[in-house]
Amino acid sequence: MDEHCTVNMTVGYLAKKWTLLIILELYKGENYTRSFSGLRVHIRGITPKVLSERLHELEREGIITRKIITTAVPVRSEYTLTEAGVELISVIRDIKYWALKWKVDNLPCGKQECKNCKL
Repeated sequence: MDEHCTVNMTVGYLAKKWTLLIILELYKGENYTRSFSGLRVHIRGITPKVLSERLHELEREGIITRKIITTAVPVRSEYTLTEAGVELISVIRDIKYWALKWKVDNLPCGKQECKNCKL
């Protein structure tokens, strides 16, 4: 595949393991925001190292922003979806609906909006 292909370039960071789940968990947070530890709680199985790597990649790509809260003890980071990140939710919903149609028998999930989804 051509390295300049739009799909190829986008898949390079969006298709990595955990990335879409991080975006979905941020979407579920108040004002599309969660702390690093909040993400770890909601995404079972992700290691701190991988979560940190994915968050840096998403920040670099403009999908999320990071805010350091220095008034908290200990200092913590909060991550928020950008407008581009929020638009990706429709892509995640399309993946969900495709999977429900063709691959996954999960009727309760199909009746929920992704904001309320219990992944």
